Amino acid sequence: MGVAAPRALIPTGGRDPRLDFFRGLALVMIFINHVPGNPLEVLTNRNFGFSDAAEGFVFMSGMAAGLAYPSAFQRLPLWRAVLKCWGRAWTLYSVHLVVSVICLAIMLGAVYWFDAGKLAQINNVEPWIEAPVQATIGIALLSHQFGYVNILSMYAVLLMMTPAMILIAQRSGVWVMLGLSFLLWIVTGETRLNIPAFPNSGGWFFNPFAWQFLFAIGLAAGMRLKTGARLVPDRTWARRTALVLLLLTVTWMKIGVVQDAGRAGLAFLRDSGFPFYITNFDKTFLAAPRLLHFLALAYFLSTQGWVRRLSGHAWVRPVRLMGRFGLPVFALGTVLSILGQSIQATLTGDLWLISLVFVVVGLALQMALAGIKWRLSQAPDTERAAVQGRDSPRVPAGIHAE
Repeated sequence: MGVAAPRALIPTGGRDPRLDFFRGLALVMIFINHVPGNPLEVLTNRNFGFSDAAEGFVFMSGMAAGLAYPSAFQRLPLWRAVLKCWGRAWTLYSVHLVVSVICLAIMLGAVYWFDAGKLAQINNVEPWIEAPVQATIGIALLSHQFGYVNILSMYAVLLMMTPAMILIAQRSGVWVMLGLSFLLWIVTGETRLNIPAFPNSGGWFFNPFAWQFLFAIGLAAGMRLKTGARLVPDRTWARRTALVLLLLTVTWMKIGVVQDAGRAGLAFLRDSGFPFYITNFDKTFLAAPRLLHFLALAYFLSTQGWVRRLSGHAWVRPVRLMGRFGLPVFALGTVLSILGQSIQATLTGDLWLISLVFVVVGLALQMALAGIKWRLSQAPDTERAAVQGRDSPRVPAGIHAE
C-alpha cells in the first residue's frame, strides 16, 4: 500500500469508527486504572507495554483536532478559526474546574464524615488542607491539580497551541510542523521546561511542552486522514518492525531476564551520556521508551484490516459511543473514580469484589451517558432544543470530531 489509504478509511458518514472506538477504549482503561486495586487492572494496556491509556487519549485527541479544525483555517477569517480552538480549550478548562471541585468535595467528605484520613495524604489534597487560599488560587490558575484530575488541563493547553500547529502544517507542511514539535520536545527534556505548580513546588505532572509532540503527531495524522491519506505509508517491513518492537516490549514486561537486560541497556545509555528522557520511562516528560512503544502500537493497529472491522462492529458500539462523546464521559468517569477511591479508603479488608462491582457499574453508567448523548444528538432540532432548554433550534455544527 502506498501513501494513499483506501477509501474505507473515511466512511460515507464522515467518521472513522477506529477513532471513536479507540478513544472509548482508552477511556475504559483510564477508568479501570483510576480505581486502584480492582482485578480488571491486569487487563489494561499498561501491563503489556511502556505506554498506557493516557498516550492513546492524547494521540486520538490530536487526531480529532486534525479532523475538526483545519478546514476552519481555510474558510474562515483567522481570528474566528483560532477562536474555535480556543473556545474548545475554554470548555475543557471549565469542565476541569467543575470536576476538580466535585472531586475535592468527595475526598474531603470522606475525610470529614468517614474518617478516611489517608485521602488527605494522597492525590495532592494535603496542600489544599494546609493552605486552602493559595491552593484555591492554584486550582483556578491550573497550577494546583489533584491526582487523577490533571489530564484535561494539559489538553486545554494543547488546544491553545493547536492554531499555531495547524497554520505551520498548512503553510509549510506537516513534517515541518512535526519537526518543530520534536525540537520543542527535545528542548523541554534538556532544560526540564515545565509550567510551574503553585503552591506546590515543581511543575505539571502532564507536561504540555513534552506531550505536545504526541498530540502534534495525532493532529498531523488526522489532517492526512481527512484527505484519505496516511501520515506514514503502510509498508510490510514497517509493519513487521512495529510488531517485533511490540513483542519485545511484552517480553520485557513479563520476563524478568529480558527486563533485567533491557534495564541494563538503558543504564549503559545513561552512563554513556544520553539524557533521562531517552533512558527512563518518565511520564511527565513523555520519555522516549513510552513514546516509541505507543507509536509502534498505533502504526501497527492502523495497518490492520481486522481493526477497522472490529471498530465498526455493533458489539463494540457502547465503547464507540463513549469515544464519540469523550468529554462528558471522561468527566463522569473521573468523578466516579475518585468516588471509588474514597469508598475504598473508608473500608477495610479484601476489597477486590467491591472494587470490581464498582468498576463494572461505573462503566455501565458511562456507557449509559454516552447512549443518552447519542440519542439527543439524533433527536429532531425542535426536540433537542426543548430538552436542552433553548428557545429555538440550532443549525447542526457538522462533523462532531471533538
